[in-house]
Amino acid sequence: MSIHWCGAGMSSGPGLRRLIKAGHPVIVWNKSLEEAHAAVGDITQSISEFDFDQLSQTVNEGDIIVSMLPTDWHVRLADMCINKAAHFISASYISPEMQALHAKALLRGVACVNEVGLDPGIDHIMAHHLVAAYRASDAFDPKNDISFHSYCGGIPKDPNAFRYKFSWSPLGVLQALLAPSRSIRHFTELNITHPWDAITSYDAPLRVPESFEVYPNRDSFPYMDEYGFEPSWRVKEFARGTLRLNGWAEAWSDIFAALEEGPDKERLKELAEELWQENTYSENEKDRVVLCVELKAERDGRITWHRTFALDAFGDERGTAMARLVSMPVSITVEAIMHHEIPAGVSAAPSDPKLTLRFLNAVDKQAQFLQLVNHV
Repeated sequence: MSIHWCGAGMSSGPGLRRLIKAGHPVIVWNKSLEEAHAAVGDITQSISEFDFDQLSQTVNEGDIIVSMLPTDWHVRLADMCINKAAHFISASYISPEMQALHAKALLRGVACVNEVGLDPGIDHIMAHHLVAAYRASDAFDPKNDISFHSYCGGIPKDPNAFRYKFSWSPLGVLQALLAPSRSIRHFTELNITHPWDAITSYDAPLRVPESFEVYPNRDSFPYMDEYGFEPSWRVKEFARGTLRLNGWAEAWSDIFAALEEGPDKERLKELAEELWQENTYSENEKDRVVLCVELKAERDGRITWHRTFALDAFGDERGTAMARLVSMPVSITVEAIMHHEIPAGVSAAPSDPKLTLRFLNAVDKQAQFLQLVNHV
């Protein structure tokens, strides 16, 4: 059995190095050999230039492929894995095309695990833990009003005037801002075309409490089922969203205005290049990740159960906070598949309590602050 780790970019380092140092049989595949050697060449020489045909000829039954490549590679790699009876992992959202591989993966006994990075990933693990704890509590009652919020953001540790710095392609950030969102606010479906039209304030219960700007992103509705919400539950609030430093909306007002004009692909690329040149991290500059996942139950206007996972991490000698928190859960998923702890089929981050605890213990070691706050 071999682990084929595809992509040795900014988000791969800590998790990839962890697997190699643990003695697992890892083959690193990357488009740039120079980049791969710079990332892990000090601990392995098992590095190959990424080529899909060569990779597919190398993969054997029972192998595991990790895709840290751009999202348009995931489905092609997963399909190849299923045909080879090998397993697949990515940190990206499950696309409709990926979900369509579920039946085929089941038949072949192949695990295709996605959404096991930071967001999506660690946020799912925290949500599963909270829902399980609520269900097991004396406060559980299907007639309660339930509010769920999950907000995550990568931000500069030392704030700048732009209130943000890019650790990944600005084009991806701009495209995310152009995507509509669907969530629940005050028992009502909230459909938003422009995220900046739904910005609210969120008080995060960190070591030093801090307020952030937040907004819902993507479609939150499928995650009610993913997290085990019953159709009969009274859902007052449900939103998975993005977290930004206070002042972000004002600093980005010109960007929002440009996006409202409906720029074409070329203009988006130009804008992304401008942002990349002006607002990237310098070599030794520290990034920061804040993640808060909150579940609250109310009855007749009185809070009966309320807990929040609050995470605060920043770059240190182990690497950037973003890289640690994206790649470490991926590496743990590799080992879970090796130990046959994840079932076949297309799935997101696991909900098995044994696995969620393992993930949370690992995350605790990667963050400078991780606390489960009981507000009641």
